[in-house]
Amino acid sequence: MASKKLTLLIGVLCLFLSYADAQVGASYDIRDSSLIPTRRLAQHNEFLNNAYPFPAKPRNEWEIGIKGGYTYGFTDIRNWGPTGGFGIHVRKALGYVFSLRGEFDWIRLRGLNYLPTQAYGKNPVLASYYGSDGGAPIFYNYRSTVHELSLQGVFTLNNINFHRAKTGWNVYFFGGIGASTYSTFMKTVDANGAAYNYQAVFTQFGGQFPYSKRKDIRKAIKNVLTGDWSTMAERASGATLGGAPIAVVGVAGMGVQFKLNNRFNIALEDKYTFTTTDLLDGQQWQNNYSPGAFQAIAQTRSADSYNFLSLGINYNIGKHAVEPLWWLNPLDYAYNEINAPRHMKLPKPVLDDADGDGVTDQFDLEPNTPKGSPVDSHGVSRDTDGDGVPDFKDKELITPTQCQPVDADGVGKCPDPQCCKDLRDSLASGAYGGGHGKCNIGDLPSITFKGRSVTLNNDAKALLASTAEKLRNNPNCKVAVIGYGESSKAAQQLSWDRVNAIINYLVEKEGISSDRFIFRYGQTGGDENTVDLRDGTNEEGPNTVPAPHPNLRRK
Repeated sequence: MASKKLTLLIGVLCLFLSYADAQVGASYDIRDSSLIPTRRLAQHNEFLNNAYPFPAKPRNEWEIGIKGGYTYGFTDIRNWGPTGGFGIHVRKALGYVFSLRGEFDWIRLRGLNYLPTQAYGKNPVLASYYGSDGGAPIFYNYRSTVHELSLQGVFTLNNINFHRAKTGWNVYFFGGIGASTYSTFMKTVDANGAAYNYQAVFTQFGGQFPYSKRKDIRKAIKNVLTGDWSTMAERASGATLGGAPIAVVGVAGMGVQFKLNNRFNIALEDKYTFTTTDLLDGQQWQNNYSPGAFQAIAQTRSADSYNFLSLGINYNIGKHAVEPLWWLNPLDYAYNEINAPRHMKLPKPVLDDADGDGVTDQFDLEPNTPKGSPVDSHGVSRDTDGDGVPDFKDKELITPTQCQPVDADGVGKCPDPQCCKDLRDSLASGAYGGGHGKCNIGDLPSITFKGRSVTLNNDAKALLASTAEKLRNNPNCKVAVIGYGESSKAAQQLSWDRVNAIINYLVEKEGISSDRFIFRYGQTGGDENTVDLRDGTNEEGPNTVPAPHPNLRRK
């Protein structure tokens, strides 16, 4: 039966331990000022401003607890079966390892010797009932009620961890001093007021009381002790409280707590109490026994003590406070800050850029670009017209393809002007279907837009500037501006917006007359993100067109 109870207890403790481990989490927010007491706010503010490296200690909760359990006395009279007690305490952390605890315990002790004695004459209370030494043998018994109040220092062993944030359980040792009162009574007379006669016990066991039969002997003695605890035992002289003598006590012990959540935990604890009195059991004498001989030995003067094994539940109380510090790991903040800095003052990184083009050396594919040269995202000099001469050297930024290759300055050699002149003359005379005049504008660029944008970027503006220059040099030429996209109303409107943006730019920024343009949008057969410019001298078409779907116009 005892084995089954032990197995059940171990299983319950393992369950609590696994549950406690599941509750483990991160510590409090180190920057939360509401958790800091007023007297430490100055340090907290210095820490937040990186003027002091250590955070202020937060306000932490108090612990209150109740417990109950098994008690055992170490006295001149052996224990009489299991006895119990209960206690309450209040505990406050002074640091992450050390805390103070005030505790009150109610303890019940009880004893019964299985060996008889005739040396009771030295005990004044027993002598008054049984006479001096050498009378009828008796069996010592007592029951004592102890009230103990102590102040203890508690040392937690395992909350400072290097390899985990927090723990769901902790082991602690404690020790302290206090005071107790005790009230001890004996069974000396039966219900009729007559002193107990143990002759039936002697008869049953034939005067032999071996240790192997102690249980049977005690059972026989209990059958004799039918009365109440009515006789007050001998008491020590000295200070009293409420008529009960006061004894100084020292306590020591250890315990283990299992965390249920941030408010509740259970604790299994064993506490040993040393006293300054030898009268918790009402008896200062020990006796030797051998069959047929009962002898008293010298007064022992050995102080009595007792043990209290308990199981309790504790609750944390407090407002604007963290858990009691013995549940927190003071290293948790430091490790979290190293892993994901939120407070550390980190220096601004400085990356080398030797040529000052805005692309750091480790990504720069052309690390010696001259100062002020436009570059792409890889640090390579731009070459807008693709003629092999970078823009910062190119004296003709946009060289038409038919005018390439170019010289060292990026200037191309276009076809013989006479060829172009003959072509314009032919067009003007109608040899190719008639026309409106001579034009030698040559090839015109295409403008590409990104996404659904209608904004002209710097490259597009450079191409349009080149187009405007050609228009100025060829006053008889017209330009058709052609946008694509007929698949939907939104696509048609986007095509219109882009054609309109190009014409407006050439008119407003480059000063080209609006009647030199032919407005075409929503055409098929082209890239919807591209607007083509071409010679429109021999074409007919309007230079302005109303927006087809103005409600869908891009802002």
